[in-house]
Formats: sequence, structure tokens, C-alpha cells
Amino acid sequence: MAIFEYTTQLPYPRETVFRWFARPGALTRLTAPFIGSITQEPDDGLAVGSRAVLSIAAPGTLGTGLAAAVGTASAAVGLPSWVRAEVPWHAKHISLNPGHDFTDIMESGPLARWEHQHFFADDSNADLPGTTMRDVVEFELPVVKRLPWKQPREAMERALKQQLLQVFRYRERMIRADLAFHAGYPGRAMTIAVAGASGMIGTQLCALLGGGGHRIKRLVRNREQANGQDMVFWDPGRGVLDAEELRGVDAVVNLAGHTIGGRFTDDTKEKILSSRVLGTGLLARTLAALAEDGKKRSYIVASAIGIYGANPSGSANGTLLEEDSAPGTDFLAGVCQAWEDACAPAAEAGVRVVNVRTGLVQSPAGGILQQMLPLYALGLGGPLGSEAWQSWIGIDDVVGIYGHALFTDTLAGAVNAVAPTPVQAKGYAKTLGKVVRRPALLPVPAFGPKLLLGKQGAEELAFADQRVSSTKIEESGYRFRQADLESALRHVLGHC
Repeated sequence: MAIFEYTTQLPYPRETVFRWFARPGALTRLTAPFIGSITQEPDDGLAVGSRAVLSIAAPGTLGTGLAAAVGTASAAVGLPSWVRAEVPWHAKHISLNPGHDFTDIMESGPLARWEHQHFFADDSNADLPGTTMRDVVEFELPVVKRLPWKQPREAMERALKQQLLQVFRYRERMIRADLAFHAGYPGRAMTIAVAGASGMIGTQLCALLGGGGHRIKRLVRNREQANGQDMVFWDPGRGVLDAEELRGVDAVVNLAGHTIGGRFTDDTKEKILSSRVLGTGLLARTLAALAEDGKKRSYIVASAIGIYGANPSGSANGTLLEEDSAPGTDFLAGVCQAWEDACAPAAEAGVRVVNVRTGLVQSPAGGILQQMLPLYALGLGGPLGSEAWQSWIGIDDVVGIYGHALFTDTLAGAVNAVAPTPVQAKGYAKTLGKVVRRPALLPVPAFGPKLLLGKQGAEELAFADQRVSSTKIEESGYRFRQADLESALRHVLGHC
């Protein structure tokens, strides 16, 4: 049996820290994207007998790259449900001493044994109330009679402990940042309706808000699923949504929209446009109708920096694109304009509307990083072009900006959700190669993105040239968790 221990000092009272762990979303926020994802949240919080299911990837860059490859293929062409790059991990809570400790075990999964004890104690050395959090993991590797290589069991345990070190460093960063976020936005707990809650951003946003004690109402399209108090049925295509279901909410976040990751066929383009405009318009009209009761509500709606066009004038010579810059004329620019225009009924009725124009989100769970990572894992990575500007943002910062928009009453209108340090394509490739310790010398052939996205999709997505400003969101008071690309990539890929 091997033992791994990790200690974290936090500048928050023990009760505050433990309460965060007990709330919905904690496991999602703590699960490092380079090691896996959550299939099922704990069904009864930290209570004894509560169960959760995780999907765990193989360790290291190759394991993360394989999971990214399967995710990319699934988004592009769809794959059978049995095609997986991760293995299930069934967890169960076996003890709970509220405010002080709890323990979970692996009921079934890739290891022979796993028991994780979480201890919370007052930090007597701190000037202000603080917490010493100690994690103790006891594990056993599976018994393998034959291995294709000669590797002592002790070496395998050392490798797993090194992976665990990266995982717990990630967890520490997330706990610190989330607790700081909630401390920065004190006040009453809000009720927030979220459309697109199951997507990459929506999953993390709901988890972040849940950790702050806010109530989440998820909009779902399965009527049978919407039988609980925190599920709301809607059908944007048919204009179906019961306004009374949203009367008690303080805000609505709309992240819903058909994925932009496959070929730009006429059918796909229609789905991309209609899924955004119809849903956004339906929610805007619903909020406008509810505004007659005088309750202050906010409407935070997804948009994208694609509104500026794939090759906006001025971007090539380094001009920063700001929220009042002219929109582009290509397909995605038109989608974004129609998307934002659909919010008009809510804004005209006095609802505070924020359009979050998101850049290239950095996560191995989706987007450009997921698409590039498999090649880099094999040592075949390289830049998409050379001089084109790529305005990126880390997954935790885009989620943080949505949270900031929810709780900042003075923020309204369009806001760019991009990091303050955009990079050129060659700089992105060099940084990613450095982080994963792989070469980044082979330029991606132009035909590669065209095969995946089609000619138009490649031009508007893969080879877009957009240098976008983050000034407005920073001046509104938002502070970035990872302001530079290298730290953002190290965070989500486990190379800190």
C-alpha cells in the first residue's frame, strides 16, 4: 500500500472552507481536466453513502492527448458510445464528521484500492482565521501479471504520486481562486437560470455558482427531465417556455447553441444560427414580459469575438479590437450580430443585458486546445499559420467573467472575454510545445482544417486573425486568474 499526502493553508475560516466542499459543484471544480471529468455528481453531497462517477484518463500528455482526440472526433463526426479514452471511477463517501473531516473510497475503477481522507483544522498560526487542509490518500496499484516492459512496482507508484502531486496542486489553485471569487462578491444568494448548463462552460459555471451558495435552475429540452424544482422545460424551436418558471430568478445566463466544430454545411450553418437566435429571443421576450413586476433581473448572454470578422481591418497591423469596433461581414460575424440583436426585447424592458464575446477558450475538454493537443502529444504539433493573432482565454477566466457579469450591476452591453495577452499563431505553438515538452516545428497544412471544417469553416475559425482588447472587462473590476498563455496552459494540462 502506498500513501500520498498534501497540505494546503487557506486564509479562510474552517467553516467556510468545509461549507464550500459540501455544496453542489465542488467535485466538478476540483476535477483536473487533464485527468478526467465528472459523469455523475455526488447524489447526496458529502453524506455517508453518497456516490459519484468520474471518467479517468490515462496519465501524462499521451493520455490527455488521446482523450482530446476522442473528444474532437465525437464533436466533429460523432462516435459510438462505446468508443472511450477514459475509464469509469465509482466513488463512495464512507465517513463524515461535519466541519472537520470526510472520507471517500473507490468502489470500482482502475486501481486495486483507493481511500481519500480529507481533514480540516483551524490554522492557529494565522493572524486571521485560517484553515489547514490535509489530504491523505492510500492506494494500491492493480495486480498485473505480465507487463510489456520491465518497470518495478515502486517506479509505477512514484509516477502515480507525481501525477497526484499535479492533481492536488490544481485543486489547491482552484480552491483558493474560487473562495477568493466568492469573498469578492458578497451578498445574498441568488437564483440563476442557466441555458446550456451541460456544455463545457455551463458545467463549470454552474459548479462555481453552486459553490457560492447560489441556486441554479437548469433549462432542459426533455420534458420528463424537468420534473424537479431546479429544472425548467423549454423548446426554443417551438417558442415554448412558461414565464412563471422564471419569475423568481434574479438572472438568466444563456449559453445554448449548436456546436461550432464540424464542417460548415448549409444544414450546420442553419443550426448554428437558429439555435442561438431563437433561444436568445425567446428568453429575451420572456424576461421582458416579467419586467412588468418591477423586479430587477439580468440577462447574461454568450457571444463571440467572431463578431469582428475573421480578418477585421486593422487587426493585421496590431490594432486592438474593442467592443465598439465595426462588425465583420462573414458568416460567423452575421451570426453574432443576430445573436446579440435578439436580446433587444429584454434590454428595452429595462433588463440589464451583457453580451459576453468569448475568445478561444483553453481547455483539453473542448475548442482549439482539444483539437491541437493530439498532434502535440505525438510530437507532430505546429502553428496554424504564423502571424495571425489569436485572442485566447482560460476556461476558468471565461467562467469567472460570466460570474463577474452576474454580480456587477454596473456592467452592461458587449464585453470581450479574452485574456490581456493575445499571441500570434507561431507564439501559441511555441508556448504549447514548451508546456507539454514536445516540438512545435511542423506547420499545420492548410488542408487539415479544411478537411475538418470545410473551406469556409477553416477560414473563419482555424485561420482567423483577431487581436482583441480586454480593457473593458478589466476596468469593470475583473482580475484574471491566468493572464498569460503559458500559465493558463500549465494549469489545465497539469504541468505546473
